[in-house]
Amino acid sequence: MRKKVLIFGATGYLGKYMVEASIAMGHLTYAYTRPLKLGSAGDEDRKFKTLQDFKAMGVTIVEGELDDHEKLVGILRQVEIVISTLAAPLYLDQLKIISAMKESSNIERFIPSEFGNEVDRVTALPPFQALLNNKKRIRRAIEASGIPHTFVSGNSMAAYFIHYFFFHVVWNYEEDVANYTIRAATDPRTLNKILICRPLKNIASQLDVISSWEKKSGLTLNKVHIPEEVVIKQTQTLPGEISIPMAVLHNIFIKGEQMNYELKEDDIEASTLYSDYNYTSIDNLLDISLVNPPQVKIATFV
Repeated sequence: MRKKVLIFGATGYLGKYMVEASIAMGHLTYAYTRPLKLGSAGDEDRKFKTLQDFKAMGVTIVEGELDDHEKLVGILRQVEIVISTLAAPLYLDQLKIISAMKESSNIERFIPSEFGNEVDRVTALPPFQALLNNKKRIRRAIEASGIPHTFVSGNSMAAYFIHYFFFHVVWNYEEDVANYTIRAATDPRTLNKILICRPLKNIASQLDVISSWEKKSGLTLNKVHIPEEVVIKQTQTLPGEISIPMAVLHNIFIKGEQMNYELKEDDIEASTLYSDYNYTSIDNLLDISLVNPPQVKIATFV
């Protein structure tokens, strides 16, 4: 069924995939974006090109700030599905979107910016836990508001982490997470549920993935083993922009949190629900990554 889909953070890392998936499935797609800063370079140039590409695809661009409540309410009244892919520093700004949705009162489904670990069932070192807590705060606000929703746990984004090898981690290609999300946005079976992307072919041990990479590439990777206590110390002493990624890696590599819980009866696993969709397996991901093989040492965590 064709819907009007509004995407926040559309020009960001994951937002672009959401836009492409929405268009591919025939939805009328809107992108809410901050006004471009004329005369700026770098990231603004990239954003300008992305927006031009969106327009060529038929996306309706809506410029506005998240603080502009009336603007938010106005555009929300024109759509049925809302997807947020706002980056970590803006997680709590989704409270402004929730407030506007409550006033517009016509939203059929809201999918907040998550797409990582299942926040209600994992714990992490303080730098990463602070981000998880922000996501949990958004979940509770959505539930309290009564807005129809779906929470999507996408686990590890493959292209983002392609130069790392995980211990019992779920690798999911960004396009696949976007396709699962857009499908779930109009699926009554996912209403007020958690959609967890945990395809069986994408669960692998660190050593299995390394071995497979070496066989495919014909290379022997230079592996450096880093003790857990070193990683923990770094999350305590390094600046925030470094300590947060280290805490994320600790949560994934060492604690294996993505596989440390069983799926509950109310949970829905994406590849099972949408068995007709041919997702990208970890074996295929390694083939794709061979186009741009890592030039650095691979850290393994013990």
